Amino acid sequence: MAPKQRRERRFQRQFEALERLAPSLRGPMSTLRRDSWFPIRFPIALLLIVGGVFAFLPVLGVWMIPLGLLLLAVDLPILRGPISAFIIRSRRKARMIATRWRARRR
Repeated sequence: MAPKQRRERRFQRQFEALERLAPSLRGPMSTLRRDSWFPIRFPIALLLIVGGVFAFLPVLGVWMIPLGLLLLAVDLPILRGPISAFIIRSRRKARMIATRWRARRR
């Protein structure tokens, strides 16, 4: 399998993993990933990134930056590898923190 195909499959698997973590977002995420939604997806991604920069304001937060980058990676293949790696590392770190937290509570 070519490296591009592996990178693309890895990127798609990360979307699927995120959909499993938040099932209520499965519909909107799959809709936004369609090619026909580019004119809407691209500005939303940019707005999320810009909104994340203003995390000190209410409602806006740092959570917006990774989500914006994830949506931007749908259209910019150069971002797919780094974004996939970031999602994988974040999920592992969250799992490790949750495991430690559960162990402390016992």
